[in-house]
Amino acid sequence: MMLNYLRQLIKPKYPTLNQIEIKAEAIFNNLKLLESLQPQAQVIPVLKSNAYGHGLKEICEILNKTKVQMIALDSFPELQVAYRYFKGKILLIGEMPAEAYAYINWSRTEICVYNSATLKTLVAYKKQAHIHLFINTGMNREGIKDLPSFWQENLDYLSHLKITGLCSHLLDAEGDGSANAKQAHLFFQALDFLKSKNCQPQYVHLANSAGVFTLKDERLSAVRPGLAVYGYNPFTPESPYFKEAEKLQVALRLLSTVVSLQDLQAGEAVSYNATYRTEREEQIAVIPFGYYEGLDRRLSNKASFQLLHEGKKIEVKLRGRVCMNLTCLGLEREETASIGDRVVLVSNNKDDVNSLQNLASIQGSIVYELLVKFQANIRKIIKY
Repeated sequence: MMLNYLRQLIKPKYPTLNQIEIKAEAIFNNLKLLESLQPQAQVIPVLKSNAYGHGLKEICEILNKTKVQMIALDSFPELQVAYRYFKGKILLIGEMPAEAYAYINWSRTEICVYNSATLKTLVAYKKQAHIHLFINTGMNREGIKDLPSFWQENLDYLSHLKITGLCSHLLDAEGDGSANAKQAHLFFQALDFLKSKNCQPQYVHLANSAGVFTLKDERLSAVRPGLAVYGYNPFTPESPYFKEAEKLQVALRLLSTVVSLQDLQAGEAVSYNATYRTEREEQIAVIPFGYYEGLDRRLSNKASFQLLHEGKKIEVKLRGRVCMNLTCLGLEREETASIGDRVVLVSNNKDDVNSLQNLASIQGSIVYELLVKFQANIRKIIKY
């Protein structure tokens, strides 16, 4: 620990051209809203995939200031980061190599079990590990489909482990509820079976972000939201739950910096393959953020962003193709920029043209994909 402290102390401190800002108050607000919707349930935020692109380390540090007792992660490398930066327990919901089980901190870690192979591995590496049985209720990607048969076939292994949780994943939490009802029925059948075997799991969790709004049942003692924790509405405007979910506050803002200015005449090309030519004199501002950093090429010649210049917020349009590490932005005739100006690539205001929801719609994708494509090495700044 002292060595790590000294490394941080002597580490060069300098601003970066690209950075992600995380508004802690938005995370706090979202957790309060989710807790109010399911007051009987413990909220287990999902921090997989680098906390949905927000930074696993940074979100752990924010959650340490809340009453969150457990987080959910997908992989062994994520687990190592969370051991260092999160003070509570961790639920590992993904599979990992058998050899990695030898390095688990069992006093802080619980494991989702999807099959007999994982059971056998756990027993081989650690007796009395805490496990959550994952039931396949209709997603059909993974999980235990016939719990009574699974129980009978693996009774010897189960006797060496402590079942602390029962979980599954909703297939269509944003839909009309019919699929949810069928899955919930199968899920609670599995819960009844466990209870018939004198097994009373502490954590009974089925609801994802949308499910926190749509699936209300006192038997659920935990919920497992991901996207909603970070402030994104999981519903379409047509959903009866959309208005309530609009109370969620977006936590992430993504910034870059102007590093080059080019004054072009009418008819000049911009970026690869000349997919954009100026129709008049136009100033092009270049930022060091391309598809490597996470700006999708499908946004080429389509997206707009916000340039911050001398106290003004100027709309700039993406000109030409997004490059690997650079992107060109065009200014309106009467506007100008300076090298060093900040550019807001992703706004945390849902109504802005460069909100993540709008950008996802432009490129024909979903918010999840855009978030997790942001390079993990982009500097993260927590705003309290």
